[in-house]
Amino acid sequence: MGAADLVTLLDGLRITILVSLSAVCLGVPLGLGLALIRWRHVPVLDPVVASLVSLLRAVPSVTLALLVYFALPSIGFAPSRLETAIAVLAVGTMAFDCEIWRAALLAFPHDQLDAAIACGMRRGLRFRRIVLPQIVRASLPALMNEVTLIIKVSPAVAVIGLVDTTRAAVRIGAQTYAPIPPFIVALLLYMVLIGALIGTQRLIARKLGVQP
Repeated sequence: MGAADLVTLLDGLRITILVSLSAVCLGVPLGLGLALIRWRHVPVLDPVVASLVSLLRAVPSVTLALLVYFALPSIGFAPSRLETAIAVLAVGTMAFDCEIWRAALLAFPHDQLDAAIACGMRRGLRFRRIVLPQIVRASLPALMNEVTLIIKVSPAVAVIGLVDTTRAAVRIGAQTYAPIPPFIVALLLYMVLIGALIGTQRLIARKLGVQP
């Protein structure tokens, strides 16, 4: 492997980070929104959300990426490879994050809400000051685990031609007829990235007083 090959792998790593973090930034709050709909048993929406989450959790990322990238142009909307990758990973993690948030909400002690209602605290304020801080602490380990899983799943979007870390390694191996070195470097890059995330998780958990 030469310097140019290393640059190619690092550029692929940049795409991996961009796609994964963008998906997480979209999926975590969207998952929370869906979890709140289910927690409050919103009429009509609750069963729709339950079915949607079950469907998205069952669909492989590769299949969904191919469907979105090749089917949407037929109805007049043609997302780029990058947009497709972010959207596919975002809806995938949204479904799993929904269940993580919902579990924390179901475990939340309702007597605290009853006390806040008795004190005249409005719904939005109750959620921001009482519910949200506690469910964040309860959900943090599972959410961070989901982030690492998204990074591990991200090579699936290479099926639509997006050059991430894994696809870059494949290309280099095909050009040099020596696939092992680029895959070893790609593996090391993934390990560094995941290690950085684990370190960040432990730091955040320590500040919040959560057992990592």
